[in-house]
Amino acid sequence: MSFHTWFLFATAYLITTISPGPNVLLVIRNTVRFGSRGTAATIAGNLLAQLVVVMLVALGVGAVLAAMPPLFLAMKVLGAAYLMLLGVKQLRSRKPKAAASDNALPAHSLDKRKIFREALMVSGSNPKTLIFLSAFMPQFIVHDQPLPAQFIVMYLTVACIVAMVHTIYSFGVRRIHSGLGTNRWIEALKRCSGLVFVGLGIKLLTAKQA
Repeated sequence: MSFHTWFLFATAYLITTISPGPNVLLVIRNTVRFGSRGTAATIAGNLLAQLVVVMLVALGVGAVLAAMPPLFLAMKVLGAAYLMLLGVKQLRSRKPKAAASDNALPAHSLDKRKIFREALMVSGSNPKTLIFLSAFMPQFIVHDQPLPAQFIVMYLTVACIVAMVHTIYSFGVRRIHSGLGTNRWIEALKRCSGLVFVGLGIKLLTAKQA
């Protein structure tokens, strides 16, 4: 893969990643609840899911999924149900006790494995991501060069972009909290994120196959 082709791929993927979606929302939520350690666990789960998706694309599973509407529908329903479940749990969660310092993020019981699994499920819950990458990534493949090396380069690029974008969102959230010096907006954000997760689940459920 030439530098020009790689640069086009990286730029195009960056543009698609900047807009907030379920993964970004989860990073923001876990940053608010757990701080930097929650952010790291969330990003790690997302990157593993991205690795699985890229491997499936390389194996051609995305094309198979697109050609089998019943399988696509089943995955879409499961993914939508999971997102809505997260939203309902967020809306029903109890208000945390006040932190010792106004500028500190609220204290929660940190379970990195649970956060990691949750991020893995959220990132892998949308079958349209697999279909999108199945259509997107082959456009940058150079067929007279080894395919495994090109998919490795593309995954590493995807991983760097995702980690960078999510870290920027996380840093921004922490700066906002530090500037406001209050936990009221955090409670509002928690409720809002619950509604957004439910909305994303409904959107996924009603979306037509590309």
